[in-house]
Amino acid sequence: MAKYMLIMRNTDETQAKMADTPFDEMLETVGRFNEELIKAGVLVAAEGLDDASQGVVVDYSGETPVITDGPYGETKELFGGFYLIDVPTKEEAIEWAKRLPAFPGAKCEVRRVPGIDEFPQDNEWIRKERAWREQTGQL
Repeated sequence: MAKYMLIMRNTDETQAKMADTPFDEMLETVGRFNEELIKAGVLVAAEGLDDASQGVVVDYSGETPVITDGPYGETKELFGGFYLIDVPTKEEAIEWAKRLPAFPGAKCEVRRVPGIDEFPQDNEWIRKERAWREQTGQL
């Protein structure tokens, strides 16, 4: 099994459609999809994000980090939420992404999350992280 992150990207148009959709209807649609993921035993985590206007960007381009209040960047560069799923193949992750309840115009980026076993196990920091993950029940 491998973990994949399904990253939801919206446009101004999809954001407007979401704003026009009754909240209960959206919860019903997303809830049904979440239930499918849970029943299939592949859901690890899922979160939606607050509006970009509530966020900040920390830019490390200069000598000192510069903080910029949101909204920031182009809408297509922002992501609104994610699912973290544990499936055997990239193809299965893509199949789940194709079923996401998204508005027309939205996009979903599918990215594999490397496991801790893929890093050098003799590295001090990897050993510390492995111990932390074991203590917290993540391994």
